[in-house]
Amino acid sequence: MPRIIGDDLLARDDAGRLRTRIATVFPRGDAIVTLPGIHATQRVAYVEAVNQQRCGQSLSPLSDDEFEDACLCAVDLVLEDDTVLIRPDPADMPLAFEADELLQQIVPKRQIKFLHVLDPRVRDAIKRRGECWRINALPRSPEQMREMIAASRIAIGGRDIYYYNNTSGTRLLTCQEFCGLSNLPLPELRKHLEEIRDYASRTNRLGRPEVTFFMAPQEPLREALHAIDFTTLDQQQLHAAHEGLCRAFHDAVRPEFRRDDPTCPPWRSGMYAALIGQTDKSISEESLLGLSAEFFMQVEWLPGARIEDGELLFDSVFDEDPSFCSNGNGALCDEKARGFIINFIRDYGDLEHVNIGRVAGSLSARGEWPGRRGVYLAEIKQRGNIHPILRIIRMQKWGVREHLDEGKELLGSILQSEQYTEYILDRRLGCRQLGMNLPPRVAARKVGEPYAGNSVPHRGMTIWSAYFERDYVAGLATDKVAAGRFADARFSEAFARMLGRAAAPNLIVGRCDLQGNVVFDDGDELVIEDAAGMPVDIIVADPTGTFTDYRRDLRDLAPAYAGAVNRRAANLADPRAFGATFGAAFVERFEQIQRDYRKRRRAFDTLFKHLQRDEGGSFAFRWERVLHRLRSADAHQLWDRIRQHLQSP
Repeated sequence: MPRIIGDDLLARDDAGRLRTRIATVFPRGDAIVTLPGIHATQRVAYVEAVNQQRCGQSLSPLSDDEFEDACLCAVDLVLEDDTVLIRPDPADMPLAFEADELLQQIVPKRQIKFLHVLDPRVRDAIKRRGECWRINALPRSPEQMREMIAASRIAIGGRDIYYYNNTSGTRLLTCQEFCGLSNLPLPELRKHLEEIRDYASRTNRLGRPEVTFFMAPQEPLREALHAIDFTTLDQQQLHAAHEGLCRAFHDAVRPEFRRDDPTCPPWRSGMYAALIGQTDKSISEESLLGLSAEFFMQVEWLPGARIEDGELLFDSVFDEDPSFCSNGNGALCDEKARGFIINFIRDYGDLEHVNIGRVAGSLSARGEWPGRRGVYLAEIKQRGNIHPILRIIRMQKWGVREHLDEGKELLGSILQSEQYTEYILDRRLGCRQLGMNLPPRVAARKVGEPYAGNSVPHRGMTIWSAYFERDYVAGLATDKVAAGRFADARFSEAFARMLGRAAAPNLIVGRCDLQGNVVFDDGDELVIEDAAGMPVDIIVADPTGTFTDYRRDLRDLAPAYAGAVNRRAANLADPRAFGATFGAAFVERFEQIQRDYRKRRRAFDTLFKHLQRDEGGSFAFRWERVLHRLRSADAHQLWDRIRQHLQSP
């Protein structure tokens, strides 16, 4: 066990707060320092402890070179609640991993994470270990931002009056906290003013300021502080000096930053940006992987695996406590991730590492559909390839688990799950045949997982759940394109053309939800842009809802497509031109699909003849009805129905 100089690493006071918010680990000295202060003073404390030990052994103190080496072989830690954050030196990741291994002797691995992931050397070293889940996650909501801000409070030698930037090591002092010092007893006020003056002029080993004044020009306040010798002032003079500094701080910041208010969006956003040191998008691991903005803050990374000398090494976090995963800790433990990794190893024999992430929220604008929802992201690195492979994994909505929950027998549940898998694949083939632009490759796979549902006799049994794996499409959902981009007439025209083309097959295949509402332009359509940022295509990432409505006349479904134009009307310089371009592209594409059908009618009509036909709703029957509807439709009449519902016809 490592030697701890100070309190235990995550020790708390009587109020339940951490006794210290920072620590320093010396992996090659098998020691951790938790004494109050800053990382520099903790390094000094370690050397003093070593010298004291050497003195007891009749050895001379460390030389200056040995002192410097001891400090260079230290790793900064930041403590938050029950989490230990490692702030590594990007140029010496092996040292950071040595510190990690030492810490795991006293703290479970799942509670140890890494900072500085914006640096590619840090990020790549962690990814190569299959440990993207250990990248310290940023808040995903205003409430989580407030919690992060509250948890960042830290002290140096007195009260916790600062907000701490974990990455840079800088402490932020707000106007409210500085002015609030006037309520302290005279000795405490003097001590804090001296502390602020001294540390505001220092930089840490990263070259960052130890203390800065939040949202205020720095130099005027630093100079004003340095002009005062607080040790020589009596009570009246000290309060007068502090009051003058408060006025200067107050006048230097905008009104919204004079009072600490996490419920105020400008204050909260300003403090959040200052605490992470970057814009939220630039530090997001999702953006670092090259994912589109809609994935930002939506991926929860799970324990992964790496391959060393041809051997598959799963993350050791599951070995710490076997009961951890069975106690509802789904945020980290997801047994399906292990199954995904094994399947990837079977498919790709030359991998370096695999990272699995769970997409936390729905990326579409519509509400939840019945059945299972589970979307994952896989980052797969093949040996010899520079760029990783990105794959999207989507669990089948109706599988063995869902049918068992409905009270069905095991065999019936398995058969129904298999039938639904075939239905999904047939539906995809039908969509492609009718001109819907889908990702080129989709594979149906299975993963084992323990059943823990409503069917008591089957609990604990391993069931095989189906999922679909496809290439990641590097595009942005049409409903998430920034409104400001439509001010560009060229962009608007190209976008309207692509959207109109995509609307035609969407209407033909009757894409609706279970309540009969048309599903289009709500998160699954991804716009692909060229190097100049102009839309050149739209790909439907997930054709959910296709062939749901196969009975109604297309003229009854058509009016809903006016929403794709109306939703953008307020942001368009010329809504009429946008609508006309949309309509022309819609008619052109619809008629092209009709011509393809008429030219190769037998190929269309017999595509699903081998399937059982059931007028209750089998896919063969749905296909038959959709083709019948296509034969009799008139594209111009359909566009007229849409145009009648445009806000600016």
